[in-house]
Amino acid sequence: MPSVRAELPGAPALLGWLTDPEAPRLCLVTEAPGLLDWFAGHGTRGAGRRRTARALVPLTGQTALGTAWAVAGRLGVVATSPADLVRVLATTETGRVPRTVLLLPALHAAAEPVPIAELLRDLAALGRVRVVVETREGTPEHAVLAEGRVAVVAAEDEDGGERADGGAPSGATGQTPAAAAPAPLPDLSDPLAVCAADPFAVTAGYVRDTDDQHGGLRPAWLRAGQALCTARTPAERALALLAVLGDGADPRLRPALEEAAAPARRRLRWSRVVGDVAPPWPGPVAALAVQGGTLLAADLGGTVRLLAAADARPLGRLDHPVTGRVMALAPAPDGTVLLLDERGRLHTVRGREPRPPYLQRLTEAVTATLTRHPGTALGAISGSVVVGDRLGSVHAFGLTGLHQASLHSGRVTAVGAVESETPFVCSGGSDGTVRLWTPGRDPEPTPLAEHPSPVVALHATETPHGPFAAVAWADGSVELHDIESHTHHTFRPGPPVRAVAVTPDGALVVGLDEAVMCLERA
Repeated sequence: MPSVRAELPGAPALLGWLTDPEAPRLCLVTEAPGLLDWFAGHGTRGAGRRRTARALVPLTGQTALGTAWAVAGRLGVVATSPADLVRVLATTETGRVPRTVLLLPALHAAAEPVPIAELLRDLAALGRVRVVVETREGTPEHAVLAEGRVAVVAAEDEDGGERADGGAPSGATGQTPAAAAPAPLPDLSDPLAVCAADPFAVTAGYVRDTDDQHGGLRPAWLRAGQALCTARTPAERALALLAVLGDGADPRLRPALEEAAAPARRRLRWSRVVGDVAPPWPGPVAALAVQGGTLLAADLGGTVRLLAAADARPLGRLDHPVTGRVMALAPAPDGTVLLLDERGRLHTVRGREPRPPYLQRLTEAVTATLTRHPGTALGAISGSVVVGDRLGSVHAFGLTGLHQASLHSGRVTAVGAVESETPFVCSGGSDGTVRLWTPGRDPEPTPLAEHPSPVVALHATETPHGPFAAVAWADGSVELHDIESHTHHTFRPGPPVRAVAVTPDGALVVGLDEAVMCLERA
């Protein structure tokens, strides 16, 4: 077997940088064509060390926005802009995502090399990831990257020494060969063309073309972009675009996108996007719940709007005493609506019918308990109020007593209580797992679902097809699980998901900052 040095010049220096814990987080590669592609496929070594994931993100033709979406997808987070990516990585937990080294070849061939360099510099400064960039000396983007403490690797310099000034090692005089040409740009006003084209080329086109909204395609693309860049088929892109297409768009776009989305496993029933007027967009969604045929949607200020689950027609507002953000909504079977505020405290909004005294006493007792021990998640079924806490336990307060189970490692982020023949609880946590539990029994040993990123929202209910659970993760993915058949469908809307719900007939509702949408089986 040939040595690493003989296999590819520059490789030993790059491997040495990776294994040096004191090395700068940013490494600049010059005069070493093909090194990053080789490095992406070269297996890590060293028994007993946690594996470092290697994420290759080619930069040819890329914009800063496209790079942010690509990097966010590889790191398992959601970002709407380069600045948002830096903020998300600086303020959120990494969960069980392995340590990552980002490999970014051909910065010189990017559509926006300097803005990309600024993004990569800021990412490396966070210390959460290691960044390797193929760059050329003497360029503005190289100067941006070389401003701080960096390591430099070149084929002629096998030591790959750290250089505080960012300069290349002595003897590095060659030039990196030109990168592959960017993908051809389609007609940006043609929905079928943009769904079938290279998504990063489409992104670059829309970023440059700020004066033409292309009938509404451009704002829809820029809103759902991260999902569009990770979608595997044109049908998936068409569905994601359709879900965030405003009602002011060219009327020819919607039927064209519906036809293109027909092969997808889900179909859009309705969507309401910021700026919509008929029916109006209900505002940013912080929490969702379903009460019969009514959808309850809480916004960021604490207002809970009532929408028709069938078509999102406005039906009024919930009259409730909460000020500030509502973290969870839990309608009880008797018409009462329970709300969990941002401090983890319980509030009750009575329905039109008089409430039985024993249920009133139960909610009063839970309200008093959460005043002393704030909750992190909330659900309700007949005769029970279910609460999650920051330590990973779920508590079912019922008429027959209190049942508790330790279901998660870390905070319980969402719970859903299912009113079925045997009522049960579905819970999600910051550990990325979704678990089933019937109060009074042992929890199911195997998770219903598991991801390397935290659960951010969950809702479960009984439908004519059996119990369903909708789950959203911090990586932007949403799954609708058929609990009995152990099957699920996945949907990515693009922006961060704030809330999910399942309608009585088994449709999936997804709430975002700028849209709310309902998808059904195709």
